[in-house]
Amino acid sequence: MFASSHSAMRSIAGLYQDVQVDTGVAGASPHRLIDMLFEEFLASCARARGAIRSRDVQEKGRAIGRAVRIVEEGLRGGLNMKDGGDLARVLQDLYGYVSLRLTQANLNSDEAGIAECMSLVQPIHEAWRAIAPRIDGEPGAH
Repeated sequence: MFASSHSAMRSIAGLYQDVQVDTGVAGASPHRLIDMLFEEFLASCARARGAIRSRDVQEKGRAIGRAVRIVEEGLRGGLNMKDGGDLARVLQDLYGYVSLRLTQANLNSDEAGIAECMSLVQPIHEAWRAIAPRIDGEPGAH
């Protein structure tokens, strides 16, 4: 489903570092890097919602921009469209919708739109975490 080449993983790791999250990127497994992207996506969306409530337009734009970049460059960009089959295609479409919806939410200061995106991504994050023990080879690892 996700690309597994070294260059794709370096790109994802670089993106994660670019969004200024500094916990364990260097030693993280490819699976954990994606997990970290999901975490930062959700955190960025939460910051954007708080910024809308406090009418902080600059922070709203930064947080939504970060969330869109994570979706486009990390999650969507990391999909393996050649080998990922239907699941990769569905995720590609979903991530495209999430990016569009976040952009609209930014333009309209639409907290409900951000909440919708979070609710669409959260189950994917949970499923990703659920497969971590099988991927990483350690019970409970993620």
